[in-house]
Amino acid sequence: MNRCTKCCTNLTATIQRRFELSGYEMTQEVKKTKKKNSQKNTNASQKEQILVKEEGGGGSTQKENVNHKEESKVEKSNKPVESKYGPAISFPYQRIWSRSVLVLGILLVFWYNIKQGKEVSLAKQKDVLISRTQNVECSTDYRAELETYPGCVPEKCGRVVTDKLVSATEVDVLLKLAKNGLDLAGSDGGASILDLHSGALSKGQGFINVYKLPAAKKIFNNVDLAIYRIVKTKIQHAVAHNFGVDVDKIYLTKPTFFSQMTNKPARTIHDEYWHPHVDKETYESFHYTSLVYLSDYSKDFEGGRFIFMNKNNVNSTIEPRKGRVSIFTSGSENLHLVEKVKSGTRYALTVSFTCDKNSAISDSHFADKQN
Repeated sequence: MNRCTKCCTNLTATIQRRFELSGYEMTQEVKKTKKKNSQKNTNASQKEQILVKEEGGGGSTQKENVNHKEESKVEKSNKPVESKYGPAISFPYQRIWSRSVLVLGILLVFWYNIKQGKEVSLAKQKDVLISRTQNVECSTDYRAELETYPGCVPEKCGRVVTDKLVSATEVDVLLKLAKNGLDLAGSDGGASILDLHSGALSKGQGFINVYKLPAAKKIFNNVDLAIYRIVKTKIQHAVAHNFGVDVDKIYLTKPTFFSQMTNKPARTIHDEYWHPHVDKETYESFHYTSLVYLSDYSKDFEGGRFIFMNKNNVNSTIEPRKGRVSIFTSGSENLHLVEKVKSGTRYALTVSFTCDKNSAISDSHFADKQN
């Protein structure tokens, strides 16, 4: 509303200024016309005097001829030009009103776009980004909480997207872990998760411990889990680098999990992933959130874009790309949602970090989980 009010105020001022300028322009035009007519009369008078002196008695006739020529010129200049399609319609201040209508139309389009909400692309699927950053103002409560954790306060809040942090081989290993684990069970709805740290695996409308399944021994191995830990460490250093915090002051926290999303109807609240939410409010321990995308938007699935809902009503969207990593601060400055998946299967890995050492979790060690 403040933007619209400001725009309308500017429009009023612009129209008023146009009226003033128009009045000034009309005054100048009248002065120019009077000056031209005065010059014409002076020139005509001088010609008459010269003719009278040179012709003597015939001066009267010459004077009449000159007057006749001048009258003919005036008549021709005053004769209206006949339009091919009839006379044009005109009205006072036509130029001012036409410009005002144009400006008003632009303002209406601007207002409509604000009301409806627009979006800008932070990262398209076809982009290959070394690093792209979008800074936002930290929420007051988020920054106030982090002030109690020295070395963990971000220099700035925002979002970072990169396609160069995780290798193709590492992504393939992560995708294999996700598929093999999720295939052991799965949700009745459109969202399933696998948490390698706790062992939580979606099954039906609840969860089971994947490490209690005999098949788990065949699909998980220490080599793959070592790759998983390497990726986690890479992301941890990227968080520290991009937000200016001490890498030793941020800790892996729960939940950290693989996700699988499809277009199946939701069966429980856990399947409704498309609602706007703030990570810090959903998971109290979260201070920094990251996502590793394991499948491609528009190739492996449709829908499922990640959307930041900005305060200026212009959303920022990320189209998942296999191997892409997004990192963001977990406060209310980064309200977000995931679009409903329309078709196909969307895979991703959520890796979260906390500044609270008491909320830290250890790296996953499969041998320990089996015991």
